[in-house]
Amino acid sequence: MRPSCIFGRPCQNTAMTSEDYVALAIFVLLWAGFSWASDGGRGFDRVSLTRLMNEHRARWIRNSLNRDLKMIDTQIIAGLQAGTAFFASTTIFALGGCFALLGATDQVQMIFSDLPQIFRSGRTAFELKVGGLTCLFDYSFFKFGWSYRLFNYCSILMGGIPMTADMKRDQKAAERAAERAIRMNILAAKHFNAGLRAIFLSIGYLGWFISPYVFMVLTALVIFVLARRQFFSEARAALIENAQ
Repeated sequence: MRPSCIFGRPCQNTAMTSEDYVALAIFVLLWAGFSWASDGGRGFDRVSLTRLMNEHRARWIRNSLNRDLKMIDTQIIAGLQAGTAFFASTTIFALGGCFALLGATDQVQMIFSDLPQIFRSGRTAFELKVGGLTCLFDYSFFKFGWSYRLFNYCSILMGGIPMTADMKRDQKAAERAAERAIRMNILAAKHFNAGLRAIFLSIGYLGWFISPYVFMVLTALVIFVLARRQFFSEARAALIENAQ
């Protein structure tokens, strides 16, 4: 006997279709490819906005060797940490929303049952998609949390950079201290960017609840917007012109 759902409507308990798997594979490949390109993968010559900003991070910390007053540096680090903490808190709320969505599966299925067949999905598929969205925000939260910790480490390393008078006595040791802080700062920024990228891509992921085709189109659109900002934006052009 065929199972029935609310108000006698037939209940779909099928898992994901082949189109869903194709859309998910495209999502992962586009995500990985964009991350590789923006982080400066080998064989990709065009400099991204992220890589240009890494050079400015290094310039900022090296400049700190020439000043004894470090209040500017501590304020910059505090601002970076505050931004990271904000996004970490945001992902916590998003995770709570995902768990609430799992508890409202029946209501959501009622809404989708009134839509054309192409927009419908089974209960199992819906719950798997919510689980995937939860994992996406989980990943983002851990990236932001680790980035916050690394910025904290960076502030400690910044405090270990010698004063100007000490630098003149042992310049190589001072430069090594600055390079350690630079590497830590760039690594913290890398994890922050990874978490932010996951949040942006979650917009495309939401299209999966409508249709795998909408999922693919929205993911491609998000990647297009992110790629334009990384490689063809006015912000990137400003940094290139400033470098020249």
